[in-house]
Amino acid sequence: MDTTPNLRPAVRAIILDEDDRILLCRFDFPHPAVPRRTKSVWAAPGGGIETGEGLLEALRRELREETGLAVNIDPPHVWHQVVVAAGHAPGFDGVINDYFLVRAQHFEPCGELSDELLAAENLAAFRWWQLSELAGYTGPDVFSPRDLATLLTALLATGVPDQPVELEL
Repeated sequence: MDTTPNLRPAVRAIILDEDDRILLCRFDFPHPAVPRRTKSVWAAPGGGIETGEGLLEALRRELREETGLAVNIDPPHVWHQVVVAAGHAPGFDGVINDYFLVRAQHFEPCGELSDELLAAENLAAFRWWQLSELAGYTGPDVFSPRDLATLLTALLATGVPDQPVELEL
């Protein structure tokens, strides 16, 4: 009997503008992985890898669909995260997130997907965050990964790692 968890592969972009602000998506949904009393989760843009897609192909598609950003280079792979948690990704036992660093000029996100299609994916808003805002946030929402401010601080201080850093939830 195979007990290997069925994990959903996904890609996410750490999009930083010229002032090192990070673009995050707000997801609003009741979800088993979301702590009680949490209203929303702020996470990097991206999503599931479709059958036959490579990591960078999926990343480019997701960014075009969600934010309108066209990525023509091969961004560095900076973080890798495996989350085994029933219900974390509907129909799967968890998710594998591969994060890539994308530098871009500040822009207003406006992707190919309509507001209705974004809402169907529980994506409610976009926001540029300063590192100090992440570090000092005391509101009801959470970030994914939870220690995003610490991880981003390290990435900005030390630069792109030789190998993707393994992340916790």
